[in-house]
Amino acid sequence: MASEEHLTLSSLVKSVHQQLRDSASKSSDPERVWREHLQNHELLNQYATAMHKLATCHWDRNMQIASKKTNCRIAWVVGSCREYFLLETNSLLYFFRDKEDKIMKAINSSHNCEYPSYLISNIKLLDVGSCYNPFSAFPDFEVTAIDIAPAQETVKLCDFLEVSLADDFQLFSSQHLEYLVRSYYDAVVFSLLLEYLPSSEQRLLCCRKAYDVLKPEGILLIITPDSRHQGANAKLMKNWRYTLGLVGFTRIKIEKLEHVTCMVFRKAIFREVPERWCRIHKEEYMKPVMNIPQDFNNSSLLDEDVTDSKMEHQVCDAAEIKNLFSGLPFVGDEMG
Repeated sequence: MASEEHLTLSSLVKSVHQQLRDSASKSSDPERVWREHLQNHELLNQYATAMHKLATCHWDRNMQIASKKTNCRIAWVVGSCREYFLLETNSLLYFFRDKEDKIMKAINSSHNCEYPSYLISNIKLLDVGSCYNPFSAFPDFEVTAIDIAPAQETVKLCDFLEVSLADDFQLFSSQHLEYLVRSYYDAVVFSLLLEYLPSSEQRLLCCRKAYDVLKPEGILLIITPDSRHQGANAKLMKNWRYTLGLVGFTRIKIEKLEHVTCMVFRKAIFREVPERWCRIHKEEYMKPVMNIPQDFNNSSLLDEDVTDSKMEHQVCDAAEIKNLFSGLPFVGDEMG
């Protein structure tokens, strides 16, 4: 049972998200809505404080060693990264590399490529919307934590949508992160991030930028709120897979935890592989957008179906909407 503080904090977070979506939907310029939000420093600080308290006092307060806390969002990210990169034998990176190679040979019978070893000691991880830098607690991770309103000094001030990309490191000294390096990170994490962005276009831009800063074969890990039963948002998640496939990602894992859906997307060596999946599996409702269930919430239409173009989304009932953030936990998928 959520405490009074838990409910108060989660209500503030949800209200900020809802206000942004409402303003963006009524505006001809969602980017302007976002820029104005970034200037509201008082609200940003309130939001950062609320998220920090929610995470450390309510969601993650009982977090133990990652392998022992399988229903924790932080542990899920850590475990998924280690499983993909660091297993001494049968690393998933090489498993999916082999699958990608076989698909390329099916596309082009003359395909023949020698692949270098993926050298890694510590996992270079970019935590976008980090708030309080939870992954810094794990010694096998080299973390860059960024947020538009950092709650701790180890988190750099940075708007991921607007930050510049560079081809190499440059010298600067500032709490504000001025640029990110292309093809540098092994992993990028969007934990409860995409729901903050008010428009599909901004979410898609965010994913494209993750693609740019990841090394080939690096992974994007997305955790999104989902209080509904498993499969309820299956069409929406499959459309994400289609959309990110067009970007150059292959989905290699999807898992439903309590109140969240967790996904891992691999930056393909060859874009032809995810593009092939998109051609083969495209259904009539699919289009290159990054909608979230909350985009279709309307208090006057609760318990009804809402149709956007040819994609149908059943809106969460009132109890599910209430639990979307207040119920967050304390802390594979085929290819081709």
